[in-house]
Amino acid sequence: MENVTLKVSGMSCGHCVKAVEGSVGKLNGVDKVAVDLDNGQVQVQFDSSAVSLEQIKETIDDQGYDVE
Repeated sequence: MENVTLKVSGMSCGHCVKAVEGSVGKLNGVDKVAVDLDNGQVQVQFDSSAVSLEQIKETIDDQGYDVE
């Protein structure tokens, strides 16, 4: 398992948290997702043999948020 903390901008409310956690959490290989709304961070624990970091970033981007 790998752990990564991503800086994500554009999240401002509980709906944003649910959108990111829900979409990333559905990816095959993702074990845990935690959004820190106050700091604009998303922590993801995932199996890199099942899902790539790029796929995770694209999924967040598809929800309308910018991954830095």
